[in-house]
Amino acid sequence: MTIDKKTNGTELEMTLTGRLDTTTAPIFEAELKNSIDGVEKLVLNFENLEYISSAGLRVVLSAQKIMNEQGKMVIRNVGDSIMEVFEITGFLDILTIE
Repeated sequence: MTIDKKTNGTELEMTLTGRLDTTTAPIFEAELKNSIDGVEKLVLNFENLEYISSAGLRVVLSAQKIMNEQGKMVIRNVGDSIMEVFEITGFLDILTIE
């Protein structure tokens, strides 16, 4: 998995490419923790994300909890297979997906 970050003022966009799974979730979590201070809007671009596991879902949920306290988080360009995972797990009720 690769992570491309773009900052615009207090907005941070992170574009994930590849698989967010048990192996890559800790990398994404560390990258989030190192980048999220002072961020008021976090945008996760899943356009090139092929797969998300329960470990990846945990990191997304953790990011949502942090952003609930300091701003907002949106997820963009979610593919059909990942959208189905969000539906089955109930994540659609707690995430903002554009």
